[in-house]
Amino acid sequence: MPAYVIVNVDVLDEEAGLAYAAVARESILSHGGRYLAAGPTPEPIEGTWDSSRFVVIEFPDMDRIREWYDSPDYRRARDIRQGKVRVGMLFVEGAPPEG
Repeated sequence: MPAYVIVNVDVLDEEAGLAYAAVARESILSHGGRYLAAGPTPEPIEGTWDSSRFVVIEFPDMDRIREWYDSPDYRRARDIRQGKVRVGMLFVEGAPPEG
């Protein structure tokens, strides 16, 4: 069953943010992930959203997400963003088609 990574992002240093994004993107794609949505956070319909950007990534399953997150290439991306890009991340399992 597909699984998803939902990410809130605040970039504190644009140069580091671009470097992080490039390395993260390459690692995500190499582990079977695909971007479903990414960009500036739009005005919320309800409540608040406390980050300036968001990303939703789909992976084939939760095992693949964990493999990606623990991989040396994504660890390198995390090192690049350290103290320069704030990230909040959720891993969620997809729901069956019947809901």
